[in-house]
Amino acid sequence: MNMDRPLLEDDLLAYVDGALDADMRARVEQYLDTHPEAARRVQGYLAQRDDLRAALAPIAQEPIPAALNLSRLVDAHRSARRVPWKIAASVALAFTLGGTGGWLLRGDPADQAGVAALAREAVSSYQVYAVDHTRPVELRADNTRELVDWVSQRLNRTVSVPDLSQSGYRYMGGRLVATEHGPAALFMYDDDRGTRVTMLVRPMKVEGEMKMVPHRQDGVAGYSWADQGLGYSLMSSLDPDSIHRLADETRRQLTAPRAAG
Repeated sequence: MNMDRPLLEDDLLAYVDGALDADMRARVEQYLDTHPEAARRVQGYLAQRDDLRAALAPIAQEPIPAALNLSRLVDAHRSARRVPWKIAASVALAFTLGGTGGWLLRGDPADQAGVAALAREAVSSYQVYAVDHTRPVELRADNTRELVDWVSQRLNRTVSVPDLSQSGYRYMGGRLVATEHGPAALFMYDDDRGTRVTMLVRPMKVEGEMKMVPHRQDGVAGYSWADQGLGYSLMSSLDPDSIHRLADETRRQLTAPRAAG
């Protein structure tokens, strides 16, 4: 690894994931000692990671259901070979829809990875970066092309930046952020009073097409939706009506190219 290049946000995320070698980890720690805003961001990442681990810990500690025990699966397979194939198929279907299905599909996948999860991730990102007055964005507005190319490559999707200037909000810039479901793009705007608005964008594994829904959490309000496999979530401390108007304008711009085609 080139130790002379500037540190990137990816390096901080790799630090949180414990994916750096000893030399690079030491370099990041030295950087954090002298850059308090970056250190606060990393603390936010670590807190999100720990919260996720704590939420999943009870499930991870549960014993594997007897139906999924390897020896039982082997025995079941051997027995199935001695049963006429139609009966075996019926048993396999009942097995899938019964005991194992309930264990493997714990909870609602949409709630865990869909628009509701996207909204929670957007709130977390807003709380970390919107209050940062030293380095709220990684690349500023004058580097928009570089930023768009960067995040589009990481997300493996073409990402666009809405223009909210007619609504009174300047585009400040953006960055790549980590979420529970992989990397996401975070774009930030502000108005003349310093009120900030963020838009989180990431690919959706479920609910790839979803109407706009509201979300309020910890004093942050916003709207989230999904279109053509990309999820969008606009968050701010604005009142619900104001953020709703911004969300409508944002969605209009992002869906206009498809409608025109």
